[in-house]
Amino acid sequence: MPQSASQAPTREEIDAESRQIRRLGIAVSMTIQVIAQGGVSLAEALEMAEATRKLAQILFPGKESVYEILYGRKIRGLIASVYHLN
Repeated sequence: MPQSASQAPTREEIDAESRQIRRLGIAVSMTIQVIAQGGVSLAEALEMAEATRKLAQILFPGKESVYEILYGRKIRGLIASVYHLN
């Protein structure tokens, strides 16, 4: 159940969110590492980027703009650089 603005999150809620943050961080790191190595096709890189974005949406619904600021631009920039896109 969502917390109201006046209630502090429980230890369990904080721990759950920390696990979600770690999970997304691992997914983003793996995506960036694989794309940076250049061993996948452009289509595969784009699929990986999309899968990572979808995971973020599942873990943090309604926070798409935060994902975009923190990771989306970085991943797209990396793809553009590795695959020499303009």
